[in-house]
Amino acid sequence: MKKSKLFAALPDYVSTPDGMAIDPEGNLILACPNYADQTKPGCILKIDKDKNIRKWFDVPCRADTGLASPMGIAFGPDGDLYICDNQGWPGRPELLEKGRILRVRMQGDEIVKTTVVADGMEHPNGMRIRDGFIYVTQSSLPKVKHPSGKLVSCVYRFRLEDENVLVTNTLEDKNMLVTFVTENPDDQYGADGIEFDREGNLLVGNFGDGAVYKVTFNEDLSVKSCGVWAQDRENLESTDGMIMDGDGNLYIADFCVNAIVKILPDGTVTKLAQNGDTDGLNGELDQPGEPIIWNGKLIVSCFDTVCGGITVNSKHDPVATLAEIEL
Repeated sequence: MKKSKLFAALPDYVSTPDGMAIDPEGNLILACPNYADQTKPGCILKIDKDKNIRKWFDVPCRADTGLASPMGIAFGPDGDLYICDNQGWPGRPELLEKGRILRVRMQGDEIVKTTVVADGMEHPNGMRIRDGFIYVTQSSLPKVKHPSGKLVSCVYRFRLEDENVLVTNTLEDKNMLVTFVTENPDDQYGADGIEFDREGNLLVGNFGDGAVYKVTFNEDLSVKSCGVWAQDRENLESTDGMIMDGDGNLYIADFCVNAIVKILPDGTVTKLAQNGDTDGLNGELDQPGEPIIWNGKLIVSCFDTVCGGITVNSKHDPVATLAEIEL
């Protein structure tokens, strides 16, 4: 296996790093929901090729909660940044169904326009943009009751130009694309990582089952099929963020066991890197949340917020980190 090393120790205004994207100038953009310390504003960082790190902007807060919690992010074709504002992740009752999809237009370092694409979401998490649509994983749908009693989650699809779509978190939502059931009784957490393969199929990670689903489409972009594409419980326990390289290899953050997994184009699951409980300061994987390929390396955000239970991490560490792995 490969060994990760430290890419960056993040400034003290970051407690929880998560989603990443690459801007049109080639800078690495990092979303920080800061769940481990919500006195720190949810913000977006910009990292240049020389590893200079700065806060780009604080994400506009929701008026009735005073919070913004950016997780998955993606750039639209016009350079606007789309953001999953996952307000409900901490589980506090007053934050449930307060999640949003935001579209932020920047001029330099100034926000010139913020649009609410969708509102009322329970748990928006990962995001990808393709062919005029935003695809968003929602990791739980508590209103949707499966006969087994197990958790249901889904993917929503919105148009880039949508505004103020009110989500009900039920099967009545016209923007709901596909649903999933998490079978693992010990980890009831659903759709999380999301990526497109080279053929335009949508890959979705069911976190608790450690499974990657493949969604295929008809010509009108309706769903043609949805089924498990890759699953290997010995090598992949949890599927958080994911990224595909140009050769069709999929890299996944195995959040629970501090690992990065590589899935080959034929669906074979291999372990790329792994370590035990750590503070990440020597570059170890400290609860990896999302990988991205940047300048020929795999950069990994270390979420480091969930302690005990299903995860090997025993505590939150005061310094947030990014790790890197040579490819």
